[in-house]
Amino acid sequence: MRIGIIGGGFMGEAFLRGILSSGIAERSNVAVAELIGSRRRALEEHGVRVTDDPESACIGADVVLLAVKPDDLPATARSLAGAIPAGAVLVSIAAGTPLAEVQRHSGHGASVRVMPNLPAAIGEGAAVYLAAPELSDEQSARVRDVLGGVATAIVEVGDDEAVDLATALHGSGPAYVYLLIEAMVDSAVRLGMKRPEATDLVLATVAGSARYAIESGEHAATLRNAVTSPGGTTAAALSELEAAGVRAAIDDAIEAAFTRALDLGEAE
Repeated sequence: MRIGIIGGGFMGEAFLRGILSSGIAERSNVAVAELIGSRRRALEEHGVRVTDDPESACIGADVVLLAVKPDDLPATARSLAGAIPAGAVLVSIAAGTPLAEVQRHSGHGASVRVMPNLPAAIGEGAAVYLAAPELSDEQSARVRDVLGGVATAIVEVGDDEAVDLATALHGSGPAYVYLLIEAMVDSAVRLGMKRPEATDLVLATVAGSARYAIESGEHAATLRNAVTSPGGTTAAALSELEAAGVRAAIDDAIEAAFTRALDLGEAE
């Protein structure tokens, strides 16, 4: 597979790492376009072709990844009109930009809107994507291959609203988890534990709990009950969380993020 990446920022480089580590493309078949000189020099360390010309990065590509900020997408996509090979699939990871807008600005029908998340940087992300009907089966397979380099959970959805909902869940989700981590560590420090030790324990707990949930396949409520002994410490803690309305707060947070994502899409 030949891949052109337009934008070598944090997520662009995350996809580059995933593409190379998964072996779906050889270094000689990957080109990255980045305007900032210092970023270009950093990207060259990956052994791929790096350029300041987005059109050049599209030459011969099977997949063109638009990894630019939402505000930059319209102009960047318009600049690529006619430069994207007819048989290539255009993949946009710009948050809040509907698929139809990606197609309109680029003039390229075979396009896909993707919402990745932060853990993509270590190949442990989640990704939701919306594919235009113009995609062939081969192009769809290429998209899943590329996403497989950065995500362990890949979900295809049927419309932009579903992408916006996923944005509120897994796109913003790492921030919810980090807030929980921060709060747990701060509480332990307040009660007398050293911060480095508290941090190590909390991170191992969060990572291990997620891994166990994945490998066991059990419902979250079943796993929670397995940790909770009647009248024990966990039961006392959960009682406080329920009394504080944590479930309702999480529900409100995801709904607020969803509403904001819809608003951003309409603004386009």
